[in-house]
Amino acid sequence: MSRDCGAALRRWRETFKLTQQEIGVLMGVSASVISDYEKGRRSPGVRFLRRFVESLISLDASRDYQVIKQLANSLNINIGVLIDIKEFNTPLRIDDLLTAVEGFVVNGSIPKDLEIYGYTVIDSIEAIEKLSGNEFWQIMGTTTRRALIFTKVSTGRSPMIAVRVSPVKPSVVVLHGTKRVDPLAVRLADREGIPLILSLKSSVEDLVNSLRAVSKVLKP
Repeated sequence: MSRDCGAALRRWRETFKLTQQEIGVLMGVSASVISDYEKGRRSPGVRFLRRFVESLISLDASRDYQVIKQLANSLNINIGVLIDIKEFNTPLRIDDLLTAVEGFVVNGSIPKDLEIYGYTVIDSIEAIEKLSGNEFWQIMGTTTRRALIFTKVSTGRSPMIAVRVSPVKPSVVVLHGTKRVDPLAVRLADREGIPLILSLKSSVEDLVNSLRAVSKVLKP
């Protein structure tokens, strides 16, 4: 089992065209440690596997998601809607999320103990026009305890309808690109029990940079 897992680690690293050194630097371990895992001398746990996958994605992101786009195309998944995605090893408090997106809650109250373990930023227009129901929830990531962030929003109605009919729900929904949220979007968020946040960030780039900055200060 360990050797099979090690072989899989090596295949994925090579698929992403990365060296053991490149992966090791991002994970904070030496290339020889990566080699030990790939050769089955060490058995990877869940924590290691998560960090390994996150490193693959992070390094591919620095190359404009070249490999992920190829994989998505081969599986007929529309990757164009995805702007940014991140998983956290430690939780992000909702207050810190509000600060990062310069946002405020537009529906009811929000649990002070609410925490998320990741975020997904998508182009709402592309998502609504091009994603099927299955593709919509597949792009959310490895955990539903995350913020699903819609950009290029006009009123928020369409994104919340999409969330409403999705079989998998995020912990939080963030809308960016509008100053006014449709009352129907607010009602749908209330019905689903999902905090709805309106972000006042000046641009999508500013929004993403702020989220990435917050994720970097979380404990690895």
